[in-house]
Parts: sequence; C-alpha cells; structure tokens
Amino acid sequence: MEYIKSKDIYLLMRDILKLINPTLIEHGSRVAYIVYKMLQEENKYEEFELADIVMIATMHDIGAYKTERGRINDMLQYETRDSMAHSIYGYLFFKYLSPEPDLAKVIMYHCRDYEKLQAVDYAYKDVAAYINIAEKIDIYSNTMGTQFDPRMFQKQAGTKLSATGLERFYQCYSKYNIKEKLESGEYKTELNEIAEYMIFSNENKKKFLDMLIYCLGFVREGMVLDTVTTICICEEIASRLFLPDQEREMIYYAALLHDLGMIAISQDIVMAPRKLKPEEIKHVRTHVAITKEKLEHKMDAEIINIALAHHERGDRSGYPKRLNEQQIDVRQGVLQVADVVSALVNKRSYREAATKQQVLRILNEEVAKNRFKKQIVMVLSQSYDEIMAHVKRETASILKMYQTLNMQYQQVSTKYKI
Repeated sequence: MEYIKSKDIYLLMRDILKLINPTLIEHGSRVAYIVYKMLQEENKYEEFELADIVMIATMHDIGAYKTERGRINDMLQYETRDSMAHSIYGYLFFKYLSPEPDLAKVIMYHCRDYEKLQAVDYAYKDVAAYINIAEKIDIYSNTMGTQFDPRMFQKQAGTKLSATGLERFYQCYSKYNIKEKLESGEYKTELNEIAEYMIFSNENKKKFLDMLIYCLGFVREGMVLDTVTTICICEEIASRLFLPDQEREMIYYAALLHDLGMIAISQDIVMAPRKLKPEEIKHVRTHVAITKEKLEHKMDAEIINIALAHHERGDRSGYPKRLNEQQIDVRQGVLQVADVVSALVNKRSYREAATKQQVLRILNEEVAKNRFKKQIVMVLSQSYDEIMAHVKRETASILKMYQTLNMQYQQVSTKYKI
C-alpha cells in the first residue's frame, strides 16, 4: 500500500530540514531551481532524472547542519570559508543513509574548483559544477542586492567555475526570468511541479523516511535514540498482539514520525534540568500541532491519526483532543505506551534512566487510572526483557552508524587536510 507519494517524500524532508534551520534549506531550494533551469535548457536529462537532481541539489548543504551550526545564518561567511567539511559530512550522510548513494558524490564535489573537478571520473560531475555556480549566484545576489551583477563571475570561468555552466546560466537568467521568480517565490511552484516526476519504490521511500530519523540528530542526538526506541517497542508489542501486517506497518510509520514537531521546540526547554513552568509545558505541547501541519496532505490519514494521538489518555487527561478510551484504537494505544516507555528508559537532563521495576510500576498505575489499555501493558510486561533486548540491539546499530560516519568523516577530512 502507498502511504506517501514520492513527491511528498521530498516535500516532507524539505519541511523538516526547514524546521531545523530555514536559512539553509531555502538556500538549497533556490539553488535547486537555478540548477534545474540550467539542465532543462541543456536538454540532457529526462524529467524523472531532473527530479532526482532537484532532490540532491536542494539538500546539497545537508552536512552543514552538523558541521556549521554556528555559521549557517551568515551565508556569505559560511560560503567564503573552507567548505570541504560540510561537503564531506553531507556526502557520507547521503551515501550511507539515503537510497540514492550514486548521487552522494554530487554533495562531495559541489564546492570543488572546476579545474580540479574536470579530472574526476564521475557521471554527475556536471551537476556538481552547476550547483557550485548556482550556490555562488544565490549567496552573492542575496548579499549584494541591487549591486549584484551575475557577470562578476565571468573572470572565474574555466578555473573555479565551469565556463560552459556559466554560459548556460547566462542563457537561462533572462530567458526564464530567474531573478524575478526567485525574488517573488514563484520558483517554488516550478520545483513542486518537477517533483511530480519523482519515482521512488516503497522500499526507497522507507529509506528516505528512515534518513529523517538521523536528521533529528542535527537538533539533538537523543531524539534519534528516543525515536528508534519507540519504533522497536511498537514493533515488538504489535507482533505479540498478532496485529495484521498492514496495521503493524502503519504503527511503524506513525512511531517514526510522531515527534517530528519536537524539532521546533526550544532546546533550552527540552533540555532544562528542572520541572517545566506552565507556559513551557504549553509550548512543548504545540509539537503535536506542528507534526500535524507537516504531515497533513502528505502522509496517509490513518498514520497521521495514530501519530497525533501519542499523548492521548483513556481518562481524557491527554492532549490535544482529550480522547476517551473508546475513541483510542489499539494502534494508537501501542504508540502511547511505547512513547512513555521510551521516555522512561532513556536518560534525561534532569534524571537517570528508569529501571524495569520503575517502568512497570508506572505503567500499571496508568492502567489503574484507565489511561492505558490493559492488554497492551500486559503484553509489554510479560515480554519486557526480550523487548528491551531488541531495543538495545537496534540502538547499538544506530550508535555504530554514527561512529562510522564520524570515523570516515575524520579519515576523509585528514586526507583533505581540513
């Protein structure tokens, strides 16, 4: 079953990265549009290939979320310093985590001087060269305003920048009214239209959504562990309840996406080593509405309903809708229990991780108050050790991936003397 369209994978990833930092992803979108028009004029790629290039061009700076946190909002400063660090990390991130590793080197090479790039044997080096041009055009035009002259880069033709690419850009600049469309925001419509040609298999859609989990780590690495823990517990409980495969799959996606809105919540509040004030609690609770806003009209409605109910409770004490026991189905109930257990077993800034005895006591108290479904808590209690052993294996795998990324990042950085 198709739970999300290929186009909406792109839009969702763009929206989530925008929550983390709007400056970087808006820059990426403008660069993607410029590159799209250059390649469209070149007439070398089919629409579905252009759509994939739009995806990678939009996210060409994804590594900067990790390596350039303090500089992202000053794009000129960020552009004029050594850019290999974020290019390398972004390349590794896309290579290991995305379903399109062949395009990952576009990220690696997008800041390389053209005279050096020419010697590289890579099918998409022209795309990398075009992104390099588009990136400079976008950053300097936004910085210089009315004083910007696109011909200022002509002196770099054939050395730092591709002469062919620059000529292609100059052809497109007036022909497609690029300047006006970028300033008005009209370009976004064209990007959305080419995104209609994106074609991802269900397996590749899942890989992209899994990659979103790692994007949460750009904000706080603990969010990755919390999400993976929640997913594992959901899978184990759903399996022991003998739920149909389709419902188990829905629970998986709901667990993966349920806390996306937390990206927008102030980390000072999330990491506060104290009890939150009433206004802070109110702020934290807005994450459900933010999640709804980002998922609505992109993800299957049933999955959204499961995800948005993770803070509901059977006695109407939950939020945002204060549902009662009859209004909460078993899929929502599974995620509710898993979300609470995940929060308890993972360490927080204000407390240590809860023990098995503490977790089970809290869950049984919630059942007694009619907040959780008894059958779900009973299944978890009976298989607690097995379930948490599975969680431990999966979180170890996540940590291993982080270690691999960081280790290879250091190795490649050393090679390039960053």
